[in-house]
Amino acid sequence: MTSIPHVLFICQSNKGKSQMAEALMNLHAQGRVRATSAGTKAAVGSAVNAESAASLAEVGADMSKGTPKFASADDLAAADRIVILGGAAQLETTDEKVLAKTERWNTVEPSHDGIEGAERMNLIRDDIDARVRALLAELTA
Repeated sequence: MTSIPHVLFICQSNKGKSQMAEALMNLHAQGRVRATSAGTKAAVGSAVNAESAASLAEVGADMSKGTPKFASADDLAAADRIVILGGAAQLETTDEKVLAKTERWNTVEPSHDGIEGAERMNLIRDDIDARVRALLAELTA
């Protein structure tokens, strides 16, 4: 039996992008990949971004029950692949094993073009969704 690949998605707050990626991967993978998420400066005990959750609900993914959490050393060690979303999160480690399985996705940021609200979230969602689908195809090939 082959083990199921584990992907850890990380952003700074773990309130939006990484939670979106986790929910999208779990939706598309249907158990073929295990996805989790965490933040480098997570606001533990707070809620996920409501606009992100609403945008995901439109495509059948659910992150509404997620809660922000920190990326621990154990989380990093347990993951087969670590994906950092956006430029704000900085993974502070010198562990070569962790660094070797880490990549960064420089996701779109529509607010830089003056796009806000639901339209902004949907553009971010669609960018992350395309990247998640490509990663899923790679991990399950």
